[in-house]
Amino acid sequence: MQLRNMTHPNLVVFDADAQDKEQVIRQLISNIKQEGYIDSEQTFLKAVLNREEVSPTGMEKGLAIPHGKSETVKKAVFAVARLKTPLTDWESIDPSNKVQLVFLIAIPESEAGTTHLKVLSTLSTNLMKEGYLEGLMAAETKEQFLDRLDVEKEEAVSQKEFTKTVVAITACATGIAHTYMAAEALEKAGRELGVNVLVEKQGANGIEDELSRSVIEKADAVIFATDIAPKQKERFAGKAYVQTRVAEPLRKGKEMIQKALNHPDGVVERGEADESSSTSSNGGGFFKDMVQAVMTGISYMIPVIVAGGLMMGIAKLGAMPFGLVNELGDPKYATHSNELFVILHFLDAFGGLIFKFMYPIFAAFVAYSLADRVGLVAGFIGGAFAGGLHYTFWGITDGIPSGFLGALILGLAAGYIARFLNRKIQLSRNFAAMKPMFIIPAISVLSIFFLNFYIVDPVFGGLNVVLRNWIESAQGTGDVVLASIIAAATAFDLGGPINKAAGAIAIGLAADQVYPLTARVLAIVIPPIGLGLAVIIDKYVVGRRVFPADLRIAGNTSLLLGFLAISEGAIPFMLRNPIITIPINIIGAILGASTAVLLGAVQWLPLPAIWGWPLVENLWAYLLGLVVGAAFIAFANIFVRFAILKKKERQA
Repeated sequence: MQLRNMTHPNLVVFDADAQDKEQVIRQLISNIKQEGYIDSEQTFLKAVLNREEVSPTGMEKGLAIPHGKSETVKKAVFAVARLKTPLTDWESIDPSNKVQLVFLIAIPESEAGTTHLKVLSTLSTNLMKEGYLEGLMAAETKEQFLDRLDVEKEEAVSQKEFTKTVVAITACATGIAHTYMAAEALEKAGRELGVNVLVEKQGANGIEDELSRSVIEKADAVIFATDIAPKQKERFAGKAYVQTRVAEPLRKGKEMIQKALNHPDGVVERGEADESSSTSSNGGGFFKDMVQAVMTGISYMIPVIVAGGLMMGIAKLGAMPFGLVNELGDPKYATHSNELFVILHFLDAFGGLIFKFMYPIFAAFVAYSLADRVGLVAGFIGGAFAGGLHYTFWGITDGIPSGFLGALILGLAAGYIARFLNRKIQLSRNFAAMKPMFIIPAISVLSIFFLNFYIVDPVFGGLNVVLRNWIESAQGTGDVVLASIIAAATAFDLGGPINKAAGAIAIGLAADQVYPLTARVLAIVIPPIGLGLAVIIDKYVVGRRVFPADLRIAGNTSLLLGFLAISEGAIPFMLRNPIITIPINIIGAILGASTAVLLGAVQWLPLPAIWGWPLVENLWAYLLGLVVGAAFIAFANIFVRFAILKKKERQA
């Protein structure tokens, strides 16, 4: 892509004087409007600022690339501002980035997902070229600046000059900047070492520069510079490999190449049948394997949560004017004379159906990260157990699913079992196809069945019995004590077995007019609202983002789902770092519930969503408790995660 062809001299501003990010963006949008590329400045400004809330557009080395997609954009274009004074408060991938060069990209809605990614990848790649950024900053005229935007491709070096060949895959969580920057860093380091480095980018636009079978066969080693499980890893069976984070080649490109050639992490084990019989091994030790597996599972699970929550939210919001929010599940609305009620009924049910597949998807891709394709089936079955689908099909009405903890345990077990079997089972070539198609699925799925039947379900069932006895024994020791116990149990696993056990007991107590549901309903909404609030205010509290991009997206959904009383929106945070999230959720729920109960809030009905709030006695106390609990969770998460980031930076 030729960058010069996407801009105009009038869209290049030198020595721009701006006090903050928004001022720069407004100025550039005004210039774009004057050149006739957009119809409405305000519409496009809103699109850009909305995009700023999703993930950082500040990069590294003084560069920022804000962008927006909107129907008001008539033709793809970008404007540039070279700032007089660098901005230090622009949220960036590199926290120390001081933004001095800003590219604002305007993309028509019809080109979403294509043009802006090409521009981003081209800029990211050019940035890694030695002297590129310096040349842009030193340009004395606009024409000189435009001439320096595009770099000539380096002449191909004869293959005879290379002594070794290394292939690589780069992939970051968002699939944009670091994916391309890491690729360019590896290629540059290879040229300096006399090593031919060929990189496949697995980014937001899919697989780019895909490595052919012949190239892989000739390679001496492979580098997996990825933050998520690389796709089609089975192609590299038999190759020495190094597994590292996507950002590592930016600092240690030469070291990565030399390690891959001389001291690899291991060998991608060879399946003896076909591509589907390969083994995945991420390298870096048991703990890193597990962390990457969980991150991979979360990245695939988040869209399921978002889709299910939106379907249910649309249905419930649509039913609010008719007062049918809590009756949508009644079968009578499936055949109601009002077609709108029928649609809302099935839309609500559809959202619930999508949620049923949240844990199967999560566990399947946890297993996939560890064992590649051979782990998918067992992982999916384990997630189905965790979601309680076996109770549905077996007609067990009182079964309590193991929830996210069960999905985590069974997904990891499925991955490790499948990987072990793939490594240890050796068959002759004539029977090799039986291993991935029959033997591994049969043994791994059977293992998951027994693990769930004898350990996972019974353990959580036992926890439920203990919890029930614990809550019932607390009656009479004071409202605050009982409220704290119910709130803690409700917030512990966000819809899991302990949550459901506490709910069953709390609803029973309320039905008998023994104890109201105030603590229960508050503890349902406080964690997702608190975590959603955290991703919005972190940059204002500590001056930077403390959550990765995927969790910021999940946080926005969590906030919406919290008001709709769908606590599962906060599960991605719990899965990513349970040691931080679970205790903070519990404490926040206890503080919020206790505050409300002490001040006299009373809610007898199981209506935790926003439409149930007007039915609360002493609503002001209820809302104050909600604010206290959510604020604690938000600020505690921000400060704890900020401290962890600072510690990692000091150790780097």
